[in-house]
Amino acid sequence: MDDGEQEMSETGRPRRRRRTREETEADLLAAARRLLERDGVLAGINLREVAAEAGVNHGQIYQYFGSRQALLRAAAADLVERHTADQDDHWDRPFAERRLAMLRYRLDEPELVKLEALLALDDDDAFSPFPRFPRTLQSLERDKADGALPEDADEVAAHVMTAAAQMGYAIFREAYARDTGIPVDELDERAVHAFTRMAAGLAAPTCRQEPDQ
Repeated sequence: MDDGEQEMSETGRPRRRRRTREETEADLLAAARRLLERDGVLAGINLREVAAEAGVNHGQIYQYFGSRQALLRAAAADLVERHTADQDDHWDRPFAERRLAMLRYRLDEPELVKLEALLALDDDDAFSPFPRFPRTLQSLERDKADGALPEDADEVAAHVMTAAAQMGYAIFREAYARDTGIPVDELDERAVHAFTRMAAGLAAPTCRQEPDQ
């Protein structure tokens, strides 16, 4: 049966096609993201509202995800996976380019930032801000070998602190714009420029003082 065809019930009325598990999970993830965008992070997530928004039975959330936090973790992971699937060369870029690309991504995907912030504020021990850290570590080690990071650089700390700067700016950007009187679009452009210089500074060779003659 094609997806567009309807199954007929015993009464002769069309019966709604049952969604697959994958389709139901995708609908629930999309519903959770829409409600977060509509209501904001601090409003949290009401699972009954998520189920109603997705058009599924409330119990299916627990069946497929187990808990509210697990649903949110899955929604965050889904956003990251969709991004990295479209950026096959991401891991091959040098350090500064990767970090700038992630800043731009977070500015384009405020839903992900809200999801991550909510999970962190909930003290969810299963939440992973770096779900692909082994792959990241490989790229960082290559950066040092290729000269994209100095040999004596603390590559993990550089990655962590640039990630913190990305998240912090993405969360507070509208409040920063209000307080500074700078339109958000202009402030984003200036922030990207400043972040580019920050990342370039981390990637620059360490200046060593010459011994006294």
